[in-house]
Amino acid sequence: MSESFKQAYGMLQKHAQTLRDQREPNIDDLLTIVTESVSAFGLCKARIDAVEKALEQALGGAGGSPPTPS
Repeated sequence: MSESFKQAYGMLQKHAQTLRDQREPNIDDLLTIVTESVSAFGLCKARIDAVEKALEQALGGAGGSPPTPS
């Protein structure tokens, strides 16, 4: 997939807003929305995981350990 994190995140936001704004579910568009959203989520998650790993390596290489998430 050639989309950037920003594009994929924007698509997730757009689809979430579309679903929130519907008074009645539009079943004809639902499969497309879900398919695109799952793909966009996968891209976002992969990018976040890669950045977390790079930050851990950078902080670990600086002699410190990254803070433990609470």
